[in-house]
Amino acid sequence: MVRALTALLAVSAVILPLTADVSLADEPVDVELVLAVDVSLSMSADELEIQRHGYAAALTHDNVLQAIADGAYGKIAVTYVEWAGTTWQRVIVPWTVIANRADAERVVAQLSAQPPNSARRTSISGALEFGSDLFAESGYQGTKRVIDISGDGPNNQGAPVNLTRDGVVRQGIVINGLPLMTRGGFSGAYDVNDLDRYYSDCVIGGPGAFMIPVNDWTQFPEAIRRKLVLELAGPASRQWAVEEADHPPVVLAQDKPAADCQIGEKMWRNRSWMLDSR
Repeated sequence: MVRALTALLAVSAVILPLTADVSLADEPVDVELVLAVDVSLSMSADELEIQRHGYAAALTHDNVLQAIADGAYGKIAVTYVEWAGTTWQRVIVPWTVIANRADAERVVAQLSAQPPNSARRTSISGALEFGSDLFAESGYQGTKRVIDISGDGPNNQGAPVNLTRDGVVRQGIVINGLPLMTRGGFSGAYDVNDLDRYYSDCVIGGPGAFMIPVNDWTQFPEAIRRKLVLELAGPASRQWAVEEADHPPVVLAQDKPAADCQIGEKMWRNRSWMLDSR
């Protein structure tokens, strides 16, 4: 009897933890998506509002909702982060599931609850590191993990962006980009002429990674909508083919970098005549 009771207790000790693990399993979704949005001082207050409104409109657009519905699970998990310098990242919308319009509208309500803030410097590498850490605490298990990063200038603070990019990609995370080539902020001292090429060579990465440049703020809402459709639907989907037919092709990640991935840091070091910056 004692021997049987001992055996039963041993079996229970094994079974109980396994049961607990199953009950805490992450919820499956098609995509875990980090929307990482630049709010450095080079962005004017109007531009910050345009960004917010653009993401809000895109998340509730019929084409985006259809791309979500067409997934294997019919839902995604999304979080919205604003970033500037190395240590300045703010989660505006925590991880939330979007499976239908009502879900998307709840995300938009959170997004619109407070006006955006801005801060000094531009650390794309800091934003990528912060974004990659968010996946560990999402509570979801996506078939794809994506950081969707937008910005209007090169990295000028923190770790080298291309090395950080490579480390994030090694974790199985795809990085897509939205370079803002609008020249509408406070200062053009740290602008680079080919920010789209910089993003292509130094920022985006992973299987199927791409970027869509924005040359004027009037293009922003459409660019965000299109970008979300493409990254949610994927390059093999009907939606991707339709977007490619209706618009100029997206720029895919290059095999060999050609842009100077340290250009932002070099411009910052040579800023002696400037008193303020991004």
